[in-house]
Amino acid sequence: MSATLPDPIDVEGTVHSIVFHNEENGYTIMQVATGTEGILTVLGSIPAVVEGELIKAFGNWKKDRKFGRQFEASRIEAVAPTSIAGIERFLASGLIDGVGKAYAKRIVGKFGTDTFRIIEEESQRLQEVPGIGKGRRLTIKNSWKRQKSVRDIMIFLHEHGLSTARALRLYKTYGEETVGILRADPYRLAREITGVGFKTADEIAQKMGQAVDSPKRLEAGIQYVLEQAEHQGHCALPREDLIEQSMETLGSPREAVKTIIDQLILDTRLIAEKVGEQTLIFPGELYEAEQVVAKSILTLISQAPTLPAVDAEAAIEWFERHNTIKLGGEQAAAVIEATKHRFFVITGGPGVGKTTIMNAVLQILMAKKVKPVLCAPTGRAARQLAESTGQEAGTIHRTLEYQPQAGFTRNAETPLEGDLFIIDEASMIDIRLMAQVMSAIPPKGNVLLVGDVDQLPSVGPGSVLNDIIRSEAVPVARLTQIFRQAASSRIVTASHEVNLGHLPPLDNDAESDFFFIERNQPDEILSTVKHLISERIPEKFKLNARDDIQVLTPMNRQSLGTGELNASLQEKLNPPAEGKFEIDRFGNTFRVGDKVIQTRNNYEKEIFNGDIGHIAEITTEPVTIYVTFDGQSVTYEPGELDELQLAYAITIHKSQGSEFPAIVVPLASQHYMMLQRNLLYTAITRGKRLVIIVGDRRSLESAVRNRERGKRWTGLQNRLMTRPPSSSQS
Repeated sequence: MSATLPDPIDVEGTVHSIVFHNEENGYTIMQVATGTEGILTVLGSIPAVVEGELIKAFGNWKKDRKFGRQFEASRIEAVAPTSIAGIERFLASGLIDGVGKAYAKRIVGKFGTDTFRIIEEESQRLQEVPGIGKGRRLTIKNSWKRQKSVRDIMIFLHEHGLSTARALRLYKTYGEETVGILRADPYRLAREITGVGFKTADEIAQKMGQAVDSPKRLEAGIQYVLEQAEHQGHCALPREDLIEQSMETLGSPREAVKTIIDQLILDTRLIAEKVGEQTLIFPGELYEAEQVVAKSILTLISQAPTLPAVDAEAAIEWFERHNTIKLGGEQAAAVIEATKHRFFVITGGPGVGKTTIMNAVLQILMAKKVKPVLCAPTGRAARQLAESTGQEAGTIHRTLEYQPQAGFTRNAETPLEGDLFIIDEASMIDIRLMAQVMSAIPPKGNVLLVGDVDQLPSVGPGSVLNDIIRSEAVPVARLTQIFRQAASSRIVTASHEVNLGHLPPLDNDAESDFFFIERNQPDEILSTVKHLISERIPEKFKLNARDDIQVLTPMNRQSLGTGELNASLQEKLNPPAEGKFEIDRFGNTFRVGDKVIQTRNNYEKEIFNGDIGHIAEITTEPVTIYVTFDGQSVTYEPGELDELQLAYAITIHKSQGSEFPAIVVPLASQHYMMLQRNLLYTAITRGKRLVIIVGDRRSLESAVRNRERGKRWTGLQNRLMTRPPSSSQS
């Protein structure tokens, strides 16, 4: 006996209100005003919908026990409204920049049912409406055009199973050519759009008829595996690892994958190189970056000094007298060695005098008319460098005069101007950025690299500082002696104990600046963290809960990851309130007053990955989010909010190069995958006045014991070892 389904029916009407709309999959619950049924509830999937639109829904009625009779649509089509009321509601929805409720009423009052044609074909007539000048008229016209394109893109992506929340970013990337480009090569999505992976692009490609064994698909899968390796910090992968991971990703046989890899190598799109016992496969760009760095460093260390000669004893005595300071033996030696070499590295933990050495080198050489250039990878690190040296300092990107369209304008053809280039926080520099820096050093330039090699490596690919030091090809000063004034800080002594593999003293002296609070369950840890930030630390240490205290956690996921911590801390520190604007995008609720972090470099806005600010304002006509970063106001459209995350809690990786008055670190067994010595060490060294670890003792002990660093596949150390070590190691 077979069951028969009722024939589909259709319902037409005007969208009266949108109860729910999921931007990720288009699922929508809306109230629709019809001519025959009155206002009814329609459920279904539509990539974009606005109040006032006419919709035609195909499906069947269902009766919900709680909500009553509803129309469940298998397909929904939307068209622009034709009635005066519908047009006005459509324009007032906020979809079109420059038009809110007031202007929607004026425009429709003037042009009636001809409104859409006027906007599209005779937009200059909009200036007949009181209050609309040329500027607003152009804003309306351009926004209308953009929204039509975006809507087409959203429908296209929705039909192929991709999140419609990426539509605006796709439009900004590809413009009017979006649909054509994606039809020609859907794998560009995975290569060029943040948040879209190979598997999603592959699903779209196969829906478009791409064969599973096509060379284009196999190439895209292999490139994807290398890109994923790059996200893990690798510059290359062993050949066998690349084959195995590509087979798993593609579901393709070994011989097919090997054939494409060999072809990519023949085309020099991939580079194969023997490093030790392994044959590593490099993407061409990363191979070239390593070559540039190695060649530049080896060239510098092979050349005679260009800095003025320094009388060691007299110079040290002069600096100590002028600064009322006494250098330790290894600090004094490092200062003099730094003035002798074309390329020199200073490394060491907190309190060992790296900043004092930089100041000594600067003062001694500037007295001899040497022109210094100071820079660091991030804005925060650059500001700290400027404050600690009293000299101008900028980000590496700003120093190299990066321009969004032109790229780095300081390069081998147009090198930097200066004599001594001091690069701080060098552990953060990935291989691409290091290649740009070294390319721009002038022929007679000298480089002083300063950083803590025991911290976490760069977020980007490579292990630059570690590879340089381990090569033993360049002169290095490794500092271990803690200055007397720094030794009084428990933060400093605790970080050094951890770095040596020792558990720091955990007795909580009330006058200390380093505390361990033992809590064994995740809910206990979370409760304590919230109490510390909202009450205890602000009261005892007179610090601002949002701006002065930073939660650093090992992971993004789990109950003590950034996601859950941020939701809890936002609710505690910045709860919703009447009159406080908020906006939901990309799985986050952003409110006025929220602490946020930029998650990728945005060169147009001059805001970089890791910059922390707060939402100062959210406006509604059009919707714009204003974020303040260290006094600089930056605007975001709703579609750009995937660049921001809440920042009440951030990962320890994201904290590199930054210092905070106070940090709180939750540590639990759920973090076991990340519990490593250099992670804990990096976290502790981020705190200036106060460090509090909240968690179970076993997890703390595990982190201290675990010296394993995730191995990064790179070739830089090997390239630097092609020449004998420098004869003047210190």
